[in-house]
Amino acid sequence: MRGSVYYQTALLTKSIFKEGAKKYQRTDSEHPYYQCIASFQTMKTYRNVWNNLGNYLKEHWRLKDFEKITPEHIDAYISYKIEYYPSKQYLEKIVAAIGKLEWALCFFCRDTYGKERVYDFNVRSQLLHYAKVQNLVAEGYHNRVYQYPEEIINNLSNPMHKIAARIQLYGGARAEGVTLLREDQFKGIKIDSITNKMIGTIMTKEKGGKEGKVMVDMDTYAYFEDFFQDYAIFRINYQKYADDIKKSCLKLGIIPQGTHGFRWTFAQNRVREYQEAGYSYEQALQGVSWEMKHFRADITEHYLGG
Repeated sequence: MRGSVYYQTALLTKSIFKEGAKKYQRTDSEHPYYQCIASFQTMKTYRNVWNNLGNYLKEHWRLKDFEKITPEHIDAYISYKIEYYPSKQYLEKIVAAIGKLEWALCFFCRDTYGKERVYDFNVRSQLLHYAKVQNLVAEGYHNRVYQYPEEIINNLSNPMHKIAARIQLYGGARAEGVTLLREDQFKGIKIDSITNKMIGTIMTKEKGGKEGKVMVDMDTYAYFEDFFQDYAIFRINYQKYADDIKKSCLKLGIIPQGTHGFRWTFAQNRVREYQEAGYSYEQALQGVSWEMKHFRADITEHYLGG
């Protein structure tokens, strides 16, 4: 499929939108309107989600063809949305829209090539269930900054979890950037141009294949210099790591915000460091966005409650 994101979603809309189709027609597997969308407002809402998905895949995965979307892409997109602690209703809307995208792609291929192509984006339902069970969705906006992150880290039961959490807290890494690390990712020591402090640098690859340097404090970097004398790979289990954080929070009487709470805290603290170094608020937002592997400054503002 060629053309802009908006042109492609227009073609997909044409394949699935049947204004005025009756419910019995849309639920009868033998009817030509089976699984079609009849409401203009619903179609508009879902197409907005498709546009957002398309722009995300273009920016993060360099994918420009909707026909080439795979379950891996859907997994990455929804996980990306969950990062920002969405409302339950918003995440449910995204999942429903992607469910219809599945059908729209099937219909488009049938109408264009004479045969349907099977798309399976069922991972969307699994991620929705996981987000609800793990309390990763909210009824409205909720700031996930940890007020006492060091206490949470100190109370983690696994020493390797403590190290992973420190990388997230002081470097802003996503969880997938700290669950598996190799020695060749460690790029040495330098001066942080914002704080003028000595820091260690780690090259991480996160969702969508985005690479970038994460800065860590000298104690954490020294830990890894010793660690790689004896081991080839630093690896932790994400679920056990998340559970350890939850238990630590509950023990301290703190509301658990998951692994991503450390990333929220990093964003808030790092913006403050930029401002203390003489940068304007807007410059601080953009600088922190780049450090967190985003392009737009307004994404960082989300972490600050803006």
